[in-house]
Amino acid sequence: MAGNSGGPWGGGGNSGGGNGGDRGPNKGGGRRPPEGGSQLPEIDDLVRKGQDQLRVLMGGRGGGANGTGGGGGDGPQFGKGTIGLAALGAVALWVFASLYTVKPEEQSVELFLGEYYQTGQPGLNFAPWPVVSHEIVNVTSERTEDIGERQGRGNKGLMLTTDANIVDINFQVVWNIADPALLLFNIRDPQLTVQAVSESVMREIIAASNLAPILNRDRGIIADTAMEDIQATMDEYKSGIRIVRVNLDKADPPREVIDAFREVQAAEQERDRLQRQADAYANRVLAEARGEAAQTLEEAEGYRARVVNEAQGDASRFTSVLEEYLKAPEVTRKRLYLERMEQVLGDIDKTILDQSVIGSGEGSGIVPYLPLNELRRNSATNQGN
Repeated sequence: MAGNSGGPWGGGGNSGGGNGGDRGPNKGGGRRPPEGGSQLPEIDDLVRKGQDQLRVLMGGRGGGANGTGGGGGDGPQFGKGTIGLAALGAVALWVFASLYTVKPEEQSVELFLGEYYQTGQPGLNFAPWPVVSHEIVNVTSERTEDIGERQGRGNKGLMLTTDANIVDINFQVVWNIADPALLLFNIRDPQLTVQAVSESVMREIIAASNLAPILNRDRGIIADTAMEDIQATMDEYKSGIRIVRVNLDKADPPREVIDAFREVQAAEQERDRLQRQADAYANRVLAEARGEAAQTLEEAEGYRARVVNEAQGDASRFTSVLEEYLKAPEVTRKRLYLERMEQVLGDIDKTILDQSVIGSGEGSGIVPYLPLNELRRNSATNQGN
């Protein structure tokens, strides 16, 4: 028991003391250090310290030599079961981080190391984290861009027409997302892009139109044309944006000149009214003149036909009389004389008696003073009644 200055049990409370005595300055009771050298911390002590720290981290208490612990700690041991549970928890966390949900009105874009991989559909999707990431985009909600005065951008709604007039245009562009992958990779600012393209297209359309159709009848045509041209431009950009509709809210002259413009419009309407009245009067007079001209032409044609027919009849009658005259000249001459005298004296209210006939006694039965003209007049009156 000589030389045992560490106590009757040969150590200071550690069970790893070998024979139970203190064999050197190492009060932990380890191996004897090499003779003639400096004393270094032993590997066992380092291992034990590391195990104690690990037990503390796992919820136990620090221990002494051989894992029994200086205070008799009874914490959980760092064994194969603990490692398995830790691995299972890590896998569960990885799966949880890789699963995501897409709503019915949304679509997701999955990126493999920053590059496009695929488009996720509504429902539960799996993107292995961290090599695959995802972006969720709402593809059904409609977005509205106001172009013009309501947008508060100054004179952006003032546009020049092809007839050198200025018109104030306010319109809306309603759009949604057709392809979220194209939208994310090709367009930095979708809202600003839609606004710029819409304004450019509308200015081009207005520049090719006159002012009057824009203010009156061509608003629907302008809106449809703008929608088609905006969609074509967005497709050229591969933007993934779908133009739903274009609403042309207002197309008026600038407010500074709107009163003068209304006066000009009223004057133009009055001019159009007077011009229509003049056209109606001209059409009526022209129609009457054309009718009178046609009537005159018809009368002239009838007169010509009548005169030609009469001339042809006179010629035929003269030819027939000539033929008869050549056959019997005296008889024909006397007949012609009597017919002509009948034509000449037929309308004269006189009675002519041949004196030679009266003197010869052939007309002795005729009373010379008998008013034959009165008898003829009375006879004509009775026949008329």
